[in-house]
Amino acid sequence: MSVSLGLSPTPSSSLSQPLVNIKPPSSFPSLSKVRVCRRGVCRASQAVDLFPPLSPEIVVRDARLEDCWEVADTHCSSFFPDYTFPVDVALRIDRFVALLSGFSVPPGCMRTCLVAVTCCALTKNLFIGNEDFKVGGFEGKFSFNKGSVSGILTVDTIADFLPRKGPFRQRRTGVAYISNVAVRESERRKGVGKLLIAKAEAKARSWGCRSVALHCDANNLAAVRLYKGQGYRIIRVPEQAKWPQPKTAPNVEFDLMMKLLSPSITSPGSA
Repeated sequence: MSVSLGLSPTPSSSLSQPLVNIKPPSSFPSLSKVRVCRRGVCRASQAVDLFPPLSPEIVVRDARLEDCWEVADTHCSSFFPDYTFPVDVALRIDRFVALLSGFSVPPGCMRTCLVAVTCCALTKNLFIGNEDFKVGGFEGKFSFNKGSVSGILTVDTIADFLPRKGPFRQRRTGVAYISNVAVRESERRKGVGKLLIAKAEAKARSWGCRSVALHCDANNLAAVRLYKGQGYRIIRVPEQAKWPQPKTAPNVEFDLMMKLLSPSITSPGSA
């Protein structure tokens, strides 16, 4: 599992596997800025220059079978842009296989991959299979075509990168975690990242979550501005605290950010 807007896993990690398991303190401290650094192998200063007018041609939905190769390609081209053949192909295959194998999650947890899809590109794709075709956790048709997926995001409730609770290190509940945020270079500055985040927050609400957390590259000013503009605030990590932290490139500084979710609005006649 990679982390959002500038942070990513090592190339050997799959999208669906946790990276760390470090015992943290049992509670969150007050809000304020802190930066921590972890070693890794990927040089990610990821590229999501987001904010601009929203594109009416972009729709955000759960990833399907036909999206898997483009999801892998978007992920690798954003987080590992400097890798060349044959390593770049191997990375894409690794992500592709991880998606097809399905997202294995602990009991009681949720995870989904969201894609921002360019609607006008859908009619240009050639598909293999039919609606009854199924591989891993994905159903439907399959395509190797490019052009429809403009951005990706993963959201889950597994809490691998959040401090555990109590002496038994129980998983935190009610907190969703955003990661793997990537937007294709040609689709940046169209509001794609903002759409993905809004959809992830809607998913979190539907799962009963009260807040959303993420890690952000502290040097990616566009990402920091986006998250702060969306209501996320930096969580202060106590000195010497061994909180779970994603594996990143050497000397990358990142912040843990959180946002409280407003309750979902229900219609007057709903139960």
